[in-house]
Amino acid sequence: MTNAERVQGRSYPERPVVGVGAVVVVDGKVVLVRRAHEPLKGAWNLPGGAVELGETLREACAREILEETGLVVEVGEMIDLFDRIMLDGDGGVEYHFVLIDYRCRPIGGELRCGTDASEIALADPAALGPYALTDKAADVIRKGLEFQ
Repeated sequence: MTNAERVQGRSYPERPVVGVGAVVVVDGKVVLVRRAHEPLKGAWNLPGGAVELGETLREACAREILEETGLVVEVGEMIDLFDRIMLDGDGGVEYHFVLIDYRCRPIGGELRCGTDASEIALADPAALGPYALTDKAADVIRKGLEFQ
């Protein structure tokens, strides 16, 4: 467990952490980030992160997308709401997130790899296999693309 995770209470939390994510489409391709930190370090996923105290869900989503991708977005429709609970080897709850994903439309900024991401990609929604996304991330992308 890193010092930052201890401070933020994300691993082995006392209660679930609320997070947001987004399906952002640029020129027909979905923005994906490779996670630089646990949980899911090294895995490709949708951009997003934790809601900060005093932020609305939509404000948090726009901030996280800007921080991770450099894109200014208009936060649109909610796509999905779900739990991500990750257990450790002893069956203890190592991570528990309540996640809300939104469809977002880029309105400014410049695509770049930002905080909490080690890489960024524009992925063809019909060819997501090489990114080894979780089933849930792939499902959220599919649902998000239906809003077009």
